[in-house]
Amino acid sequence: MPATIRDVARASGVHVSTVSRTFSAPHLVNPDTRSRVLSTAESLGYRPNRAARALITGRTHNIGLIVADIANPFFPPLIKAAESQSRQRDYHLFVADTNEDPVVEEQLVHALAKQVDGVLLCSPRMSNDLIEKLRKDVPLVVVNRPVEGLPAVVMDIAGGARAAIEHLVGLGHRDITLLGGPRGSWTNREIRRSATAAARAAGATLTALGPHQPTEAAGQAACDAVLATGASAVLAYNDLMAIGLLEALHERGVRVPEQLSVVGIDDIMLSRLVHPKLTTVATPAAAAGRAAVDMLLQDDQEHRATALVTLQTQLVIRDSTGPAPVTPPSVAADA
Repeated sequence: MPATIRDVARASGVHVSTVSRTFSAPHLVNPDTRSRVLSTAESLGYRPNRAARALITGRTHNIGLIVADIANPFFPPLIKAAESQSRQRDYHLFVADTNEDPVVEEQLVHALAKQVDGVLLCSPRMSNDLIEKLRKDVPLVVVNRPVEGLPAVVMDIAGGARAAIEHLVGLGHRDITLLGGPRGSWTNREIRRSATAAARAAGATLTALGPHQPTEAAGQAACDAVLATGASAVLAYNDLMAIGLLEALHERGVRVPEQLSVVGIDDIMLSRLVHPKLTTVATPAAAAGRAAVDMLLQDDQEHRATALVTLQTQLVIRDSTGPAPVTPPSVAADA
């Protein structure tokens, strides 16, 4: 006969409610007690019935995680960290991909609402008004975008963009191109706002191109437009676009960084493997995943509703940036 919760309580020397809390809210149980209960449950072969527990507690112990594009290398570290953090809290994480489509995003929130205890919206493309309406269906935490009245985990992408522009200006670049990202992206707006202000403060000219899809192919396709600006340096919305641009520049015989400097954002693994290695702004994706899970599972709902966590970014200087050239790269490309 399968072991029951009462069997575990009796063998552990604790009350049934303590066993229940060990599985439903382990962070509320003394670590020594929790360890004893879990060890006893394991030895007895006890497994809590999640469906029954959901009926009692009103919690499914499931979390939804919706990302803009699961193929984008920015997201896997965030997903992996969120999944690990959820598991430590005895929650299961379900991941869904919107393919950068705000309509699909809304549909997924509705679909998950009755199956999870909350949803993490990562880099959402929906409007703020729509996100605020969806919070009535299910608790939300937004990642990579602040929404008034909702808990959010954001990265200081503005500081990162400013650092990138200051780095390029320090190398003598006075004409810089910003390779913009997708329409509806808060991150894209922050990068453009901060980069424009930093360039203006330094007496440099910033030419913004876009919007573009945040993909390697989009970076490749934008190469001719970048060269046409006559800029000596480029800041791309993300590393994928920067890497695509590097590939297209190589095909056209434009040397990086001798003729054109390139900076990305995210510090994905590929940024260290391309040639030249990419100068980029590192974003703490894994830390954002962990922080978002912790925020969603906060017991203090009033505090959670207004919480905002800002994580720092860092400029990582590698081989794709160098001193401003004497000859504009557009001329060199035509030669």
